[in-house]
Amino acid sequence: MLLFWQIEDIRISTPTVNLVSSHCAQATVWWLLDTNSPFYFFFKIPSSVHSTDFSTMQSDRSIDSTRNATAELKSPIDVAEYLFTRLQQIGVRSIHGLPGDYNLVALDYIPNLGLKWVGNVNELNAGYAADGYARIKGMSAIVTTFGVGELSTVNAIAGAYSEHVPIVHIVGMPSTASQKDGMLLHHTLGNGNFNVFADMNKEISCAMAKLNDPREAAALIDDTLQKCWIQSRPVYITLPTDMVQKKIEGERLKTPIDLSFPTNDMAREDYVVEVVLKYLQSAKNPIILIDACAIRHRVLEEVHDLIDKTKLPVFVTPMGKGAVNETHPSFGGVYAGDGSQEEVQKRVEASDLILTIGAIKSDFNTAGFTYKTSQLNTIDFHSTHTTVRYSEYPGVSMRGVLRKVIQQVDLSKLSAVPGPKMENKVEENEDKSETITQKWIWPVVGQQFLKKDDIVITETGTANFGIWETKFPAGVTAISQVLWGSIGYSVGALQGACLAARDAGMDRRSILFVGDGSFQLTAQEVSTMIRLGLKPIIFVICNDGFTIERFIHGMDAEYNDIQQWHFKDLVKVFGAKEGTYRTYQIKTKEEVTKLFADKDFNSADVLQFVELYIPKKDAPRGLVLTAEAAAQRNAKE
Repeated sequence: MLLFWQIEDIRISTPTVNLVSSHCAQATVWWLLDTNSPFYFFFKIPSSVHSTDFSTMQSDRSIDSTRNATAELKSPIDVAEYLFTRLQQIGVRSIHGLPGDYNLVALDYIPNLGLKWVGNVNELNAGYAADGYARIKGMSAIVTTFGVGELSTVNAIAGAYSEHVPIVHIVGMPSTASQKDGMLLHHTLGNGNFNVFADMNKEISCAMAKLNDPREAAALIDDTLQKCWIQSRPVYITLPTDMVQKKIEGERLKTPIDLSFPTNDMAREDYVVEVVLKYLQSAKNPIILIDACAIRHRVLEEVHDLIDKTKLPVFVTPMGKGAVNETHPSFGGVYAGDGSQEEVQKRVEASDLILTIGAIKSDFNTAGFTYKTSQLNTIDFHSTHTTVRYSEYPGVSMRGVLRKVIQQVDLSKLSAVPGPKMENKVEENEDKSETITQKWIWPVVGQQFLKKDDIVITETGTANFGIWETKFPAGVTAISQVLWGSIGYSVGALQGACLAARDAGMDRRSILFVGDGSFQLTAQEVSTMIRLGLKPIIFVICNDGFTIERFIHGMDAEYNDIQQWHFKDLVKVFGAKEGTYRTYQIKTKEEVTKLFADKDFNSADVLQFVELYIPKKDAPRGLVLTAEAAAQRNAKE
């Protein structure tokens, strides 16, 4: 009988080997085949010696090695338990994702560590939900399986990377032995390459950790989670099946991961502060403009301190909406270039100094790049650098600079010219009809419906642009995906945000405005909301198709049409029990007003689903401008 045996990580130069083992004393070396590394041996085994004796010998040695390594640990803990405990320590309470054969054993640890498994309907929705969860709770986690699972969530993770949202993406992998042997396993490309999917994720992750060695696992986990928090972007962690239960040092868990933000070089920071103050204190009508990265990189405390101390007029971009208390006396409105209200655009563009905090000057965020401001009149504060006019200071982040500017600004030298006051200006239809229009509904939402501390999610399309015209009550959080713009995002994000609010013990309404076309992409996530007992308010804007696409190209094209659903009936289809939901169909202004005055509706004590009918070719002004600009860019040669 011949036995094929592989020995790894050994260098042998002699053509024969003498084995000394009680299990294989009768074996003699038949031939040595040198394949560089690893080495392969063929042994001639007498029939009286069973081949399993060799595997037993290998197993004994492996067990002895494991026992020795474990004996050296002060507080042994499984790799999976360590990872999920760290997530719990950071503040994650629910884990999104789907089960797969490469992550099943790891999932067993979740309920025993103060965490809840969500279990989404598909990985894309799970990624969107993790995004929404992180925007409320600070960080989130999703578990998928190798290949088919992780690739299904790539779109959502890319969106989170684009929009600076910290998600921990954990991928259950085949065993390290299977990977080394290049086995032809399911969920692979059939070429023995187990790194190909990690390579795909590399460009949409700020850090990656492959937990292939228990000696490195704890340090890799801590470092990766730290980078996720500080850089506010997704990270990617692979967990092979044979590493899940490997023992590592648990003593580290007694020391929290350092989540403090790096400090600037003191001399460079002081110089930048001096330059900023020079321009700020000599400006005649400076303003403050808040954008998305002020939210994502957690400087809102500094932002509000700056506003309160300087009393300068403050504006937000579409992506920055919700960053500032819109009832604050200094709040002037939403600036989006030509998409702004007239008085807002005039005030911002007349300023001789704009302090922009966390700017993302993308096309949709600027109504098609219609800003009419000069970099010569701008100071940009970012998480990785500060730019004063055309001078960039790499490595001087906004947090330290803003704090010192707040401390050192001389108010006697500061000119604070009041800005406009944003109000919910309700515009009636020109024909005085009862038809619900875009220009009418959005101010009404702010005037009659929203209340303090609501969470408002808007979908790419009419809702994202219409919400510019809505003045928020204090404490409202806005969630949207203006930069990445993946339609269907908002439905999953609603589930994640609503769950995060509940996990945090917050008594907040979660409200979604989504178009009928976008809703059809991810409608199944309503099923998850029902299963979790969540109570969101969902407005599906029924306007017969893809409106933003119509305004870019193909107003009457068939490809911008959709099959009309009985949307409100889906709640029942997805298994909601009688008494746990309410549905509405709203087609007139009078019905809107009546709904917004309904005490039961406003209480949000059950899941509520509203069909809101708006004409097919009606769109907010900002959307029309942005779509026209997009069409012109697409046509350029």
